Parts: sequence; C-alpha cells; structure tokens
Amino acid sequence: MLYKLGFVDNASVLEIKSWMFVMVDDRCLLLHSCPMANLSLVLALLALSLSIVLAVDSSTLQDFCVADPKAQVLVNGLVCKDPKLVDANDFFFGGLHIAGNTTNPVGSKVTPVFATQLPGLNTLGISMARIDFAPWGINPPHTHPRATEILTVLDGTLEVGFITSNPENRHIRKVLQKGDVFVFPIGLIHYQRNVGYGNAIAIAALSSQNPGVITIANAVYGSTPHIATDIIAKAFHLDKTTVNYLQSTF
Repeated sequence: MLYKLGFVDNASVLEIKSWMFVMVDDRCLLLHSCPMANLSLVLALLALSLSIVLAVDSSTLQDFCVADPKAQVLVNGLVCKDPKLVDANDFFFGGLHIAGNTTNPVGSKVTPVFATQLPGLNTLGISMARIDFAPWGINPPHTHPRATEILTVLDGTLEVGFITSNPENRHIRKVLQKGDVFVFPIGLIHYQRNVGYGNAIAIAALSSQNPGVITIANAVYGSTPHIATDIIAKAFHLDKTTVNYLQSTF
C-alpha cells in the first residue's frame, strides 16, 4: 500500500513490516496479526506521518523564484516574479565593499543581504550580511529564529559568544582574529564585540533567505505596546522605576 502511494520503496515496506508493533485494545501486538480495519488505520497514520516529514524544507521545484516585491498576495515567504521578466540584476547586490556607519549607541552597523535586498535569494535558503564595528562596538545580544549563522572576521579582533537554552544557559565564547570562523546555532542568543582598538569587519552567512532578527533588549524594553512593568521587574529582578527608565530609552 505504502509502496503504491509513493511514500516508500518496496524494500522499506518490508523493513517496516519486520519491526512495527502496535497495541489495539490490549490484544493486537503485531502488525500482521491486526484486524484489517486496524491495519488500514495504522497504515494511514504511517503514510500521513511520512508525508509530513517529506513536506518539511522540500527542494525547490524550479530553477529560481525571484521575489516580487509588488505582489499583493501574502504567503509564507515572497511571491515569485514572472520568470520571463527576470534578469541578471535580480541576482545581484552591490555594496558590501562599503563600510557601514557605526556612529550609533552600539557602535556597529549590519548591512544585510537578504531576499528583500537581493530578490534572487528567495526560496534558496541562504543569505549574508556585512557587520562593521567601531572600537569596542557591539552587535547586541540577538537571535535568528529561522537560521544558523556562520561568521568570519575580515579585519580586527572580535569576542563572540552564544548562550545555550534553559536550564543550563551556558555561555560559550571565543576571541576571533582575522580569518577565524565561528558558528551560532539556530535560535540561540548570541553577540559580537570588537575588543580591538581599531575598526573590525565581519561577514556572516545565514541558512535562510529571511533569517529574522530579534534583538533582546529592543524586544523586551522597546516592544509596542510595552510589556507590563511588573512583568519585566520580576523577570529581571529590577524595581519598576528602573524598568520605566529603560523602556523610555527604546
């Protein structure tokens, strides 16, 4: 049945039959001993689970899907531009040689190259960014909910780190020199800091055309509308006056 549906090959069906056990009303222990009605139910559920697994991050079904920023349709991603209207500029981005302006409170500037900036990246599952740092500038603690990040230092010295999930919350950090590479696992809070006395430059690659960025301080203290003061006060062990002040700065 599964072989005919195209979920698995014939050899896999034989293997499934060799190991699959089920329990129905405390009586049916082996798949081949189940009544036909229960057998059909088990096979249907197995087929559904296999189809769900196969549907996650499936391969692209065409050569490319250049993002169409003018499309009015809302989908989980960006709508494809008519392939006949695509040209080389849809796959091109110029400007990563230009230093970002780091004159800001955190002393860094991220120049993203996501599907929004480079439409040809749409559906390809990859993107990149240039990060410029003033002396002792930081890229504040943040997370990418949809991507792993790999970063290499082009110039300068960077301290980098990420925090593991609860309950350990382990801080894993490293000081990187020019040419060093470091990876930040998907979804984990991470940061970079220039620990040199000159400017620093890094290039990051991410495993999504739209990785998303959640800067922790901005999200907690600068949300719209604000999170209730007492919630933040309890979570961060602060008094409400301090919380009100912090919220006013974002």
